[in-house]
Amino acid sequence: MEKTVEIGLLIEFYKNILTDKQAEAVNLYYNDDLSLAEIADILGITRQGVRDNIKRAENVLYGMEEKLGLVKKFLEIIHCEAHHIAVIISESIKHYQCQRQYNEYKYPCCIGGSEKF
Repeated sequence: MEKTVEIGLLIEFYKNILTDKQAEAVNLYYNDDLSLAEIADILGITRQGVRDNIKRAENVLYGMEEKLGLVKKFLEIIHCEAHHIAVIISESIKHYQCQRQYNEYKYPCCIGGSEKF
């Protein structure tokens, strides 16, 4: 998984554990795609301070995921649900095709939507 997506998910699940500065710095960096200098101007701290806040936030986020595994569980559920949806769609297509073949067999004069009497 791309790091930006991974951090984005971790932020969504664990942002309340971060300090306000860490949460804002990591959000601006990963979600808003701002540079360290731009974030430093916004937060009124040095670029090194921004980098330190982002690194600390990443450590906290990864640490919480390692302990709780909420993102992993969430992704497993999403994957499972996507599989179920794919099965439902596949079965619906098969049903539609069978119904169409039946109608073509039973009502050959009505193929294409025009009835011939």
